[in-house]
Amino acid sequence: MVLIYVDDIIITGNNDKVIQDLKLFLQQQFHIKDLGKLKYFLGLEVARSKAGIVISQTKYTLEILDDVGFLGAQPVDFLMDQNLKLTNDQGEILNDASHYRRLVG
Repeated sequence: MVLIYVDDIIITGNNDKVIQDLKLFLQQQFHIKDLGKLKYFLGLEVARSKAGIVISQTKYTLEILDDVGFLGAQPVDFLMDQNLKLTNDQGEILNDASHYRRLVG
């Protein structure tokens, strides 16, 4: 399997020889740099063990929390009253909604 994103390529599969042959072919056609085993890609952390592969976004999540100033915040079950009725004419309009969009996106 080959995944290409702009100028980054991930090559994976069950046959190491096929992977090496593909890398050799690509090196003959293009100037490429093999960074070794995948550890981090597009906000995803990849860890391997004998049990399998674990993919997480811990680092990315911590970066978002740090950017919006919530890095030290404690988790809660509900951030607002569950029975609250939201309306268009109450509350303050955000000056810059980009932090909110990034946080919930």
